[in-house]
Amino acid sequence: MGWNSWNHFGAAVTDADIRHAADAMVSSGMAAAGYRYIIIDDGWQGERDAHGVLHPNAKFPDMKALVDYVHSKGLKFGIYSSPGPKTCAGYTGSYGHEAQDATLYASWGVDYLKYDLCSFTDSLKGKPEAEQVAMMKAAYLKMHEALKATGRPIVYALCSYGWGRVWAWGKDVGANLWRTTDDIEANYVSMMFNASAQQGLQRFAGPGHWNDADMLEIGNKGMDTQAMERTHMSLWALLAAPLIAGNDLFTMDAVTREVLINKEVITINQDPRGIAGNRVFQEGPIQIWSRPLADGSIAVGLINTLNHSLNASLDFNALGLKGAVAARDVWEHKDLGRIDAKQVFDVPAYGVVLLKLRAH
Repeated sequence: MGWNSWNHFGAAVTDADIRHAADAMVSSGMAAAGYRYIIIDDGWQGERDAHGVLHPNAKFPDMKALVDYVHSKGLKFGIYSSPGPKTCAGYTGSYGHEAQDATLYASWGVDYLKYDLCSFTDSLKGKPEAEQVAMMKAAYLKMHEALKATGRPIVYALCSYGWGRVWAWGKDVGANLWRTTDDIEANYVSMMFNASAQQGLQRFAGPGHWNDADMLEIGNKGMDTQAMERTHMSLWALLAAPLIAGNDLFTMDAVTREVLINKEVITINQDPRGIAGNRVFQEGPIQIWSRPLADGSIAVGLINTLNHSLNASLDFNALGLKGAVAARDVWEHKDLGRIDAKQVFDVPAYGVVLLKLRAH
């Protein structure tokens, strides 16, 4: 759980933006709700000196001081690079300098690295898929070994957009999470596409190694209605996906804040059993997603993908349920008593009803 600069600030991010984000993560209550990582994405890198040491650009005058500031807030610090010679925004990548960069990150006190394929794809062009996968695995493993050699625990996040079925081997190259899709955008269609693309990947996720459906767009223009925000947050909770916010924490409104810090939803996302959920039923615009939880209950999302509200009920057969079950509405923090398959819910346009159900 954390925050990444890209979705709101892009490559224009500055030292001041990161400090403000750290301040806001604490003052907004997000840190208390479990968000920990402040991650600079692309745009911080400068040039290498005669010894090959990478220096930040002018927007980041003292990276060690910035890391120390984030740590002083009780938070952890993340950074970004690429196995290619250039990052996606054209800044300096880590190609040929993996060990040197890993040592540099450790000296600054970095706690998280997002490693984005970017220009490395140029070296893959025209090669058979098996060779492409072997090259990606070798590049990602090389940085994992470099990070490990520093002796500093650093969360390792791969970003390869699902190339080469990364979910099948990400764990083997030392990754803690791996992107399974292309970049998310701040609109409902993109968010639902990324969520749906997780179907069939549940078996590859578990504690310490997660499928990453990309960062949250909650609070960004285009994904800033309460219904859409709740659907986005619910799906990422049901999928056991990393919760990496991507909005401007300093200016977010109360609605967005309440969505991001809903402790009952976060508890579902962070369930210690670590089993990712999936879509178990669909009838036209109505979808049902479920996830088994460590306490024996199941989390269920009843989702309406239409642009007006609908009445809908749960398919108990699809959920493996019989008879009446105890239900709690997670977003409304309300116990519903015992319900059965006849229970009808009003699901808002592009919205969700998120429930916890217990058979006994």
